[in-house]
Amino acid sequence: MPIATVNPANGETLKTYEAMGEEEVERRLQLAQATFRTYRATSFAERARLLHRAADLLDEDQQDIARVMTTEMGKPVRQARAEAGKCAKAMRWYADHAEELLADEEPAAADVKDSGASRALVRYRPMGPVLAVMPWNFPLWQVVRFAAPALMAGNVGLLKHASNVPQTALYLEDLFHRAGFPEGCFQTLLVGSAAVDEILRDERIKAATLTGSEPAGRAVASTAGDMVKKTVLELGGSDPYVVMPSADIDRAAQVAVTARVQNNGQSCIAAKRFIVHTDVYDAFTERFVEGMKALQIGDPLEDETEVGPLASAQGRADLEELVDDARRGGANVLCGGERPDGAGWYYPPTVLAGINREMRIHREEAFGPVATLYRAADLDEAVLIANDSPFGLSSNVWTRDDTEVDRFVRDLEAGAVYVNGMTASHPAFPFGGVKRSGYGRELSGHGIREFCNITTVWHGA
Repeated sequence: MPIATVNPANGETLKTYEAMGEEEVERRLQLAQATFRTYRATSFAERARLLHRAADLLDEDQQDIARVMTTEMGKPVRQARAEAGKCAKAMRWYADHAEELLADEEPAAADVKDSGASRALVRYRPMGPVLAVMPWNFPLWQVVRFAAPALMAGNVGLLKHASNVPQTALYLEDLFHRAGFPEGCFQTLLVGSAAVDEILRDERIKAATLTGSEPAGRAVASTAGDMVKKTVLELGGSDPYVVMPSADIDRAAQVAVTARVQNNGQSCIAAKRFIVHTDVYDAFTERFVEGMKALQIGDPLEDETEVGPLASAQGRADLEELVDDARRGGANVLCGGERPDGAGWYYPPTVLAGINREMRIHREEAFGPVATLYRAADLDEAVLIANDSPFGLSSNVWTRDDTEVDRFVRDLEAGAVYVNGMTASHPAFPFGGVKRSGYGRELSGHGIREFCNITTVWHGA
């Protein structure tokens, strides 16, 4: 795949970039290693000052970088501006909380005494250069939610971004440079996917984080395992959205539309499988389909647009294959389901009902504005359907019954359960999944500690 900006709204190639050669990659690896030796010793106060400055610059750049993101991968520009604002918020959150999150911990006095020590503590130390392999769908947020905690912990970062968002990738390097971070603290590697294996095998890279597809995650995990290096993986998701009879059906249907088509439906944590109790199935379905039909599709650079194009021609083709397979298997297309005429990689908001386990869309992630509807006879069946997926990133539950809430929280196989609302990441809450959705956590204190050397310090009597 060439490293290029190709406008998804019309297919026009706007900018192309030559991949960095081995000499340039080597120079950047050397710089990362050298910078880490000194940057690791900086104070939390100094790191926080720099990260606050980066957040301020990002706020100033919000309009411009939003247009870049939209032009590179097609998200509605209002959502792009919100993404930039969210990144600045996360930077400030980590700048303000990192020192507290990584403060030395003292074991219980009785345990210290029992160990024969006069004093003992647990300290969080930075690991070194961390390789981040990031996707195109949230080209700022996915990177910042790694970079902000990593830099505050004293690590340095090397970014291998998706090849279709090179301008965003270069912007991020420039942002941290303008903020005053030492040269080498955060660098972008303009390389193709084939270069990742060799870079990850380099002894100077101490750990890696990847957000992306399951095959990409398997490849990185395999190499990291061979090299005995720490990894955090956030992979695909096919999140369930369960609606029970006690729910506010109007509100549940309204939020369901946003939960499915956010980012043009290209979000790992977008709700994809809508599991509705039979008593409210018809009422919910009517409102949900009406909402999907009413969405404004158009130029993503226009503020009124709610759904823009998919990021690539291949992405649209893959989505069409899933819909066509379901249709051949007997699924009912309640709206959408047909590629529109005209330029750009658009696909309409689509709702499929009558899904069965033999259809590919039941077990594969639909990365685009396509929703699947399931009818559940009771809570037990709702849980069974929700868990009948290889993924387990997040989940959404709509009910006013506390007993049902307890049951869903206990039994749903997911990294998060959102009750009467849609999944959204926040810097204060850990984010990640189970099963084939990956392992490890980003954000919160859990996320910043993922790339720390957790060190026991023991003093003799």
